[in-house]
Amino acid sequence: MSQSAANTALAGIKVRGKKAKDFERVLTEGALAFVADLERRFGARRRELLDARAARQKQFDAGVLPDFLPETKAIREGDWKVAPIPKDLLDRRVEITGPVDSRKMIINALNSGAQSYMTDFEDAAAPTWANMIGGQLNLIDYWDGKIGFTEEASGKSYSVKDKHAVLNVRPRGWHLEEAHVEIDGKPMSGSLFDFGIYFFHNAKKFKAHSTGPYFYLPKMESHKEARLWNDVFVHAQKALGIPNGTIKATVLIETLPAAFEMHEILYELKDHIVGLNCGRWDYIFSYIKRLGKNPNYLLPDRASVVMGKSFLNAYSLLLVKTCHLRGAFAMGGMAAQIPVKGDEAANEAAFNKVRADKERESTNGHDGTWVAHPDLVPVAMEIFGKLTGPNQLSRQRQDVNVGQKELLEPHQGQRTEEGMRECVRVGVQYIEAWLGGRGAVPLYNLMEDAATAEISRTQIWQWLYHAAKLADGRTVTPELFHDVLDDEMKTLRAALGETRWTSGHFEEAIRLFAEMATAKECEEFLTLPAYKLLVSHES
Repeated sequence: MSQSAANTALAGIKVRGKKAKDFERVLTEGALAFVADLERRFGARRRELLDARAARQKQFDAGVLPDFLPETKAIREGDWKVAPIPKDLLDRRVEITGPVDSRKMIINALNSGAQSYMTDFEDAAAPTWANMIGGQLNLIDYWDGKIGFTEEASGKSYSVKDKHAVLNVRPRGWHLEEAHVEIDGKPMSGSLFDFGIYFFHNAKKFKAHSTGPYFYLPKMESHKEARLWNDVFVHAQKALGIPNGTIKATVLIETLPAAFEMHEILYELKDHIVGLNCGRWDYIFSYIKRLGKNPNYLLPDRASVVMGKSFLNAYSLLLVKTCHLRGAFAMGGMAAQIPVKGDEAANEAAFNKVRADKERESTNGHDGTWVAHPDLVPVAMEIFGKLTGPNQLSRQRQDVNVGQKELLEPHQGQRTEEGMRECVRVGVQYIEAWLGGRGAVPLYNLMEDAATAEISRTQIWQWLYHAAKLADGRTVTPELFHDVLDDEMKTLRAALGETRWTSGHFEEAIRLFAEMATAKECEEFLTLPAYKLLVSHES
C-alpha cells in the first residue's frame, strides 16, 4: 500500500489508547481500516436499535407487558430450519468460559477436557485497553501456534494440547463502545471492534485447523438486532473473500424481550447460527430491569430465583423446544460454583449443586452446558456424558406449552435483610475488581461476572422503588439501604485490611453502587458509567 493510499484508508480513524508491547501487531493499518468500515456501515443502525430499546422500555414502564410479536407470527409458524451445524460443533456437551486477557486461563480452559471454550471480551473481562488488545494478541498467537509460555515465578510451562476444546469468542454487546478508538470523531462500537479485529487477523487461518470463526453473541433484545449481526457477518465475509455462512454464532438469550423472539432471532441468522444459550444471570437482571416498575413482578431474594421454577424454568423449556424445532442447539447456562479448597464438605456441597443443575438441564433437553472452572468439567460430563449421542437435537419437546403468562411468572419467596446484605457485599466487591481490571472474580465460592453486580444493584433498586416489605415486616427505605451498606463495608474493610482497602477502588465502587441502587430510574447498564471511570484511570 502506498503512503497516500494508507493515509486515505486511515483518514478519520484516531486511536486514543496507549501504545504497549506488540500492540502494533493488532492495530495494523489493514485491521483499523476494516473495523472503521464496519463502524461506518453499521454504527448508525446500532444506535437506532439502542434508541428502540429505550422506546420499548417506556412502554414496559407504562404497564405494557412483553409478548410475542403479531407481525412475525408467520416466522414462528413457518417450516424452516437453520443451516447445517459444522462437524466440530456437533458435540458441545460441556463448555467452559473465561476471560480472554489471561494466556494461562486460555490454555487451561482449552486443555480442560471440555468440548468447547468460550473466551470472553464481554462480561468476564473488564474492558481496559490493555485487556482488550492483549486479548486479541492472545488469540492471534493461539491461531499461529505461539500462545505457549513459561511462568517466570514458578518456571512452569503452559502449552495447548493437540486435542483441545473448540474455540468460541464473545465480543462485547451492542450497548458498549470502545472509547480508545474513534471513527470520524465518535467512539466506535465495542461489538464491531472486538469482532472485526479478531475476524480480520484470523479469518484465513481457520480452514487449516479444520474449524471456523465461531462466536457467542450477547445481550440482544430483538430480531432486528440479530439482523444487524447477520448483515455484519455477510459483509465481513465478502470483504475478506470468505464464503458466506462460514461464520457460525450462538446467541445468548439473556434478555426478557429476546425470549419472546427466539424463532425470529434464529430466522434472521439462519445461515450463520448454530444455537441459543440460556444466559441465566443476565436474564434475571433483564427481568428486573424491564419489569422493574410493575409491582406484580417484584422478585424475592436472589437465592430464591432458581432455574427450576417460574419464569426461569419456562424460558429454559421454551428455548429447548424452539431450538430443536429449527435444527439448532439449545445450550444450558452457567454453573458458577468453583472448588472450595480446604473444606471437603463445602466442596462436595458445591459439586452437588452443579450435578443437580446439570441433571435438570439434561432432563429438559439441553444439548450442553456451561461451567466456570476446569475442575467442574468432569462433574458436568458425569451428567451430559450419559446422553445416547453428542447432543439431543432429536428431542422435540412438543409437550412443552409455554406462553406469555409462564414466561413472566415471578418466583415466590421472601425478601430479607440478609438478601440485601448479600447484594451489597457481592455488588461492591465485583465493581471494585472490575475497576481494577478484573472481570471474572471469585467471591464466596462462586465465579462472578458483570451480571452478578447488575442483579445486585437492580434488585435493591426494585425493592426501594416499591418500598418492598422484608420478611420481618420492615420497609426497604434508602435509610435502611445505607445502614446496611455502611455496616457491610465497615466489616469488609476490617476483614481486608487497610492496605488492601486504600490501594483498591472501594470508595469509587461504593459510590457507584449506591448511586445506581438509589437512582430515580433504573439505569440500563452498570458497565456504562463504570466504563467512564475505567477509561479515566487509564488517562
